[in-house]
Amino acid sequence: MDETVYEAAGGAPAMRALARAWHARCLEDELTRHPFSHPGQHPDHLERLAAYWGEQLGGPAVYTGLYGSHGGVLRMHSGNGEHADLDEAAQACFALALDDAGIPAGLRGLLRDWFRWAVGLMAAHPHDPGAGGLEPPLPRWGWHGPESPSDPGPER
Repeated sequence: MDETVYEAAGGAPAMRALARAWHARCLEDELTRHPFSHPGQHPDHLERLAAYWGEQLGGPAVYTGLYGSHGGVLRMHSGNGEHADLDEAAQACFALALDDAGIPAGLRGLLRDWFRWAVGLMAAHPHDPGAGGLEPPLPRWGWHGPESPSDPGPER
């Protein structure tokens, strides 16, 4: 299959719609509201998130070309302690956001699997605010799961 998951989902417009829908769902949820409601959130957060997701799913290198690195994203999410309940709630919000954003039904299972994997990457450094200074390449997800090396996992 030559088409990427990103393309099959609808490209940049679909990633933006999904980022908006997920953000809205997270703001409605008591558990996930806090990380999304602080005043210091980047004004282009949704555009950046959509670019990051799109690049992971086989889209163009917009995130790494304009906004930053995967290592920077890991550092932003590291050192916040373990929060499996928050991660599960975020995944539930994502599952609902797939519907809200009109993502094709045939992709929803694959995208839920990807999101679970991606949340795991973000949660891999609960006690290391600097994520060990890691600077790994942005990991990619395709039709059969992870396609490239990713963060080596929890701190040792």
